[in-house]
Amino acid sequence: MIHLAKEDIRHTLGKFIVTAMGVGMLLGIVLIMMGVYRGMIADAEVLLEDLDVDLWIVQENTLGPFAEASRIHEDLQYTLKGYDAIQKSEAITFQSIQIPKGKEQISALAIGYDIYGEISPINPKRLLAGRVIKSEHYEIVVSDKTLFKLGDKIKLGRNFYKVVGITHGSVSSGGDPLVYLSLKDAQELQFTYTNKRVQTDRARGIVNRDAHLVNAIVATVKPIYSLENVSKELKKWLHKSVYTREQQKAVLTKYVIEKASKQIGLFTVILVSVSTIIIALIIYTMTLEKMKEISIMKLIGLPNATIVKMIVEETLLLGVLAFIFGNIFSHLIYDKFPKHVLLESSDALSLFVVVVIASIFASFIGVKKVINADPTAAIGG
Repeated sequence: MIHLAKEDIRHTLGKFIVTAMGVGMLLGIVLIMMGVYRGMIADAEVLLEDLDVDLWIVQENTLGPFAEASRIHEDLQYTLKGYDAIQKSEAITFQSIQIPKGKEQISALAIGYDIYGEISPINPKRLLAGRVIKSEHYEIVVSDKTLFKLGDKIKLGRNFYKVVGITHGSVSSGGDPLVYLSLKDAQELQFTYTNKRVQTDRARGIVNRDAHLVNAIVATVKPIYSLENVSKELKKWLHKSVYTREQQKAVLTKYVIEKASKQIGLFTVILVSVSTIIIALIIYTMTLEKMKEISIMKLIGLPNATIVKMIVEETLLLGVLAFIFGNIFSHLIYDKFPKHVLLESSDALSLFVVVVIASIFASFIGVKKVINADPTAAIGG
């Protein structure tokens, strides 16, 4: 028996492929949206992985340093080193800054750390060129996303900083590039006021003592100690908020990127729904265009099951082709987005299943039209 779906598609091959490409672009955007979400999760974990610490000690009753502002004294790191359970501890600062580049401003997250300390936020594997910071003043390591080159001078605050190193893949939870400064430079940039502000503060009897503050203390715990128990003890005795690595990851996921992820999820659902409706309308239109042929088929005794099978097969093939085109489209454009887009095969597989199910449901509207078709409509044109 002639394969009806194959012959029908061959008859309108150009239209069928163009239609599949159109729907595929919608599905490609769905894959991009899923990739943006995955990218946000991956970006949120970059700094946690690079630091590779067990505990984050921040200002009491805050979700710092990422979800809330946090300020604690720098010398708390030395108090922590006095605990038997603590292996290493270092002070660290975080500050969102705007880096001037020509007439533009580049958003970045500046990280200040003790260049002589035991914990460094710079992952050597991410260092593309140059070196880490070796001087306490006026050196900076930047991400390649900033487009700065080795030896460039960057003006931040009142000082100029020389680019001595360039990293790749160093981003904040918001997708902004990371830049690294010595702790003293970062403290001056964040906590020291302008000369005029210091002058007016002194006139009011206010003395700036913020230069010895940091945003967090990070620490590692000796393997023989329980991480949870150490966290509880430090929280009790230091009167500070203490988060384990997993808890800090949960804070980033829930409080920093939760709303954005929900928004992306809603857009994804809407796009899949729109794609399903479009496939249904296309199949309905295609069915209407060949109602005369379908009536003739029924008139000569072709069973409804055979005609229904043709409609379902065409719909499934349309969905599969649209998915293939969508995959190709998403891989062609994903690296053009300003934010990190992480395309994973598991997401593509999930979308494929959704497309197949959606295509089957979309075919029902065409199937209903076929079943209700009047064979006598073929007589008399």
